[in-house]
Amino acid sequence: MPEIAEVETVRNTLKRRILHKKIKDVQVFYAPIVLNDEKQFKEALIDKEFIDIKRIGKWLLFETDTHYLLSHLRMEGKYFLKKKDDPILKHEHVVLLFEDGTSMRYHDTRKFGRMKVVKKEELYDFEGIRKLGIEPISEKLTKEYLFEKIKKKNLPMKTILLDQTIISGLGNIYADEVLFDAKISPLKKGKEITLEECERIKNSARKIILEAISMGGTTIRSYTSSLGVTGRFQQNLKVHQREGEACEVCHTPIEKIKIGGRSTYYCGKCQK
Repeated sequence: MPEIAEVETVRNTLKRRILHKKIKDVQVFYAPIVLNDEKQFKEALIDKEFIDIKRIGKWLLFETDTHYLLSHLRMEGKYFLKKKDDPILKHEHVVLLFEDGTSMRYHDTRKFGRMKVVKKEELYDFEGIRKLGIEPISEKLTKEYLFEKIKKKNLPMKTILLDQTIISGLGNIYADEVLFDAKISPLKKGKEITLEECERIKNSARKIILEAISMGGTTIRSYTSSLGVTGRFQQNLKVHQREGEACEVCHTPIEKIKIGGRSTYYCGKCQK
């Protein structure tokens, strides 16, 4: 599943390749992916060009002069750039055709991804954006902010870190890695976390996400990027998907458990 580092990598790659190309047509082959009325969706994009691509949490924001095309990749979403006359493949559900004869195709095997066009001034009227918490790489993420958000929560820290209304952009992979780096058990309840531990979580989250972005994200079985980009951060994973392997710090075997239905990897000795 693409998390903040993978979405940032997709953003940076697309920015180099599709900005200022006039959109001549939009084709929608699986309507539920688009949250707008299809006619409205197409009219907002045709004859426009993307002047920038931004990101908020796990949402991509394709910017025109008047609108944003919001895109959430969810579990398996990817973008491919192809010639406009290349055959449409089975899982290519939304296609933007550019004036120069190229196309951008949204490919999603599981069809969980979503898109929505909104007017620029109405961006924060959209609940998916409005409710997002602070990003792990933002200077606004402080130990005090985190402590206030979690101090009354009777939920495991793994579940809390996946709550996008608290920290925006962390998913299953990086939540495991952040908690290992901060030496905090994924089972520990939010109400048990100290201010000093919040500082460790904040620092670990920033360090790990910046490193992951610099390495193009993480390419694992459940999520492989497109656009010719292969992430390398999987080489640096300390616990995620390393069940039974020796912890690099204490050599205790890494454990795998389920928390809130999500596979969770941790070191029982380093993360007591």
